[in-house]
Amino acid sequence: MHPFRNPDFVITNPHSVSHLFKKIGGEQSELMKEYDFAVIGGGSGGYAAARTASSLGLSVVVIEGGSELGGLCILKGCMPSKTLIESANRFRTLRHASDFGLIAGTIGYNADKIIERKKRLVDEFAEYRAGQLVGGAFDLIRARAEFLDPHSLRVELSDGGEETVRFRSGCIATGSVINYPSVPGIAHCMTSDGLLNMNRIPASAIVLGGGPVALEMAHYLEALGARVTILQRNSQLLTGSDRDVAEALAKSFRKRGMGVICGTKLLRIEKEGKEGNSMSVCFEDGTAEHRLEAEVVLNALGRRPNIDALKLERAGVGMDGRAILTDSEQRTTSPHLFAAGDCCGPYEVVHIAILQGETAAKNAAASLNGGRPVRMDYHLKLFACFTEPQMAVCGMTEEEALGSGLQIITAAYPFADHGKSIVLGETDGFVKLIADASDGRILGGAVVGPEGSEIIHEIVVAMAFNATVGQLALIPHYHPTLSEIWTYPAEEIANKIHSNSKI
Repeated sequence: MHPFRNPDFVITNPHSVSHLFKKIGGEQSELMKEYDFAVIGGGSGGYAAARTASSLGLSVVVIEGGSELGGLCILKGCMPSKTLIESANRFRTLRHASDFGLIAGTIGYNADKIIERKKRLVDEFAEYRAGQLVGGAFDLIRARAEFLDPHSLRVELSDGGEETVRFRSGCIATGSVINYPSVPGIAHCMTSDGLLNMNRIPASAIVLGGGPVALEMAHYLEALGARVTILQRNSQLLTGSDRDVAEALAKSFRKRGMGVICGTKLLRIEKEGKEGNSMSVCFEDGTAEHRLEAEVVLNALGRRPNIDALKLERAGVGMDGRAILTDSEQRTTSPHLFAAGDCCGPYEVVHIAILQGETAAKNAAASLNGGRPVRMDYHLKLFACFTEPQMAVCGMTEEEALGSGLQIITAAYPFADHGKSIVLGETDGFVKLIADASDGRILGGAVVGPEGSEIIHEIVVAMAFNATVGQLALIPHYHPTLSEIWTYPAEEIANKIHSNSKI
């Protein structure tokens, strides 16, 4: 069997400074017991930590207990969901062909083929990551781990047996698992794991939650023809985002025919009918109790850190609520141990998990070998939601900027008045810029609209170089493009600042 496909395959690096196991005749023989850096978890954050630590000369082991290599993003998150969403987006384009003077004829889709394509691409992504993990830069042990003390782990090997791994420093990068709140009947719900493998589209669905997973899966289901209702506990979608951003997305969803009900409290979820082939959700909306029925109910009520089995207390690792407590160096309360990714937060997005893993490794190397520590910088705080329209933000929200004590100026511009979006037939939403009123420095940006996940990067680059709205407004933009929409709010704010300076 190919080693990428065999969950019991163990590879060690014979050229590393130290390694723990070597495969000999089906037996595990113990060699050396201490690594410079042990990483628990082989997902995006864990791999980034291991790769970086190895490049800095540390002897490294990665301990991965999952049945497959790849991590959440590749196996059950970003890549499979975006693959399915791409199929849904293409089908939605066909549904609106007549708007462009086109005759698409009888349209349809093959759900088996959609899932087949998703599986093929995910397998390719996972195989590539597996190749990186077994490539020889560090050791890989397929096992589940728990702490014995601050410098040792008990590992339960996937192919049987137990061993002890000792280390001088380490990084916890065990990711997250689906959250099941204490709502009667919540176990009857489908989760994103199940939906990503579902080879049929239900006629109707109730989506519990208003975060990115909930909204992306709601978009996917509706685009392929399901009747969708979203139930959100908070008073708006996308908790933590500015209300105008959340409302623009909710308005567009409702225009598509989706139900969006915010400010709800879930009471119970029940199976209906003799065959139990439909579901009902009972909830309150602040005034009365309501009941909705659908073929499928999706639990998209968030995730929680996957740390229950680690016995962190034995290592002196403290908690911040349900997550591992870390400082700006990704260091836990046990100074030689670091954490990265969903197990510590504060943002559950892949590019931040990678940066956290790299930061952890650099600081572990600095502690072991001498050197200056590096710190995480969250001021860009990039986030995107791959709905239709897309939503993306970076930097401060308007609410955060107002709460910071800064004097700010904001400006927005609608896609309904923008040439390229009108040509595309995608006119829902707007862009917004937030700037420091004293000098025009860009503090944040938000977009709800076509290709929002792409065009937000113009503001990310501007903020990375501490650009002002005046500088952004002066940069030439090709016409007609979506990106040029940013110049309108930039110019408006720049003019306001210039006018104020004359007073």
